[in-house]
Amino acid sequence: MIGEHVLAGYVPDAGGREALDLARGIVALTGGRLSVATVHPPDLPAAAGEARALLDQVADLLEGEPADLLVQEGRSVGRGLTVLASRIGADLIVVGSPEGGARGRIGVGAAADHLLHSATEAVMLAPSGHRSPDELGRITVMYVRRPQCDEAVIRSAQAAERLEVPLRLVTLAIGDVNPEPLRDDLALAIRLALDSADLLPEDVSAEVAEGDDVADALEDVDWPEGELLVCASSEDAAAHRVFLGEVALKVLRAAPCPVAVLPRGYY
Repeated sequence: MIGEHVLAGYVPDAGGREALDLARGIVALTGGRLSVATVHPPDLPAAAGEARALLDQVADLLEGEPADLLVQEGRSVGRGLTVLASRIGADLIVVGSPEGGARGRIGVGAAADHLLHSATEAVMLAPSGHRSPDELGRITVMYVRRPQCDEAVIRSAQAAERLEVPLRLVTLAIGDVNPEPLRDDLALAIRLALDSADLLPEDVSAEVAEGDDVADALEDVDWPEGELLVCASSEDAAAHRVFLGEVALKVLRAAPCPVAVLPRGYY
């Protein structure tokens, strides 16, 4: 299960604080280890000093919670976080949304864009204005019948069992698509989830989200507080890397909750 070692990318704005808050929430659930990093450009001693000073802010925000505070050199924030995550053995990178975006929605800045198209670890994004609830309410998997999504169902079912939360599978029916074959696919995915973890049948549900476009379809299903959405990487992703396809990126931008994206072939 992801979250055994969480790396939060910190920048001195609301998005950085929200990423830190989400990372702390994940660690509280999993009992994992927390690392927090700031990234600075290479060959600039002054920038390195400023990055270290930012970590003083992080220490105050943590209020005594244990965490490794790290400074990383990188040509970009996304690249620096990927390199650092690999070096320290983190299995999840958490970043926030840029300031100025729609509240309650995820904005994809430069760092997130890099991570969503090349990270070797799972990536989680916090919506603008997000505050982690006291407990996780449910894990939802965005499902399409293909191997990468089946992997996401298996891992999410196992996480739901460990965290003692329900699991929901959602698939999109955009436009005039016949939803019946999609329901058949979801029935198979439910069986896969039940076979992969010790979950009760009543703890696994499935819905077809219908709408004229992705954002409209997501509004067709409920998103209560405490939801976490899991997406699989595209079939175009290299092995063990994140690569978010066009539809999944639209889902991420429209989702009203944190979204985790798993690398292809995640184990």
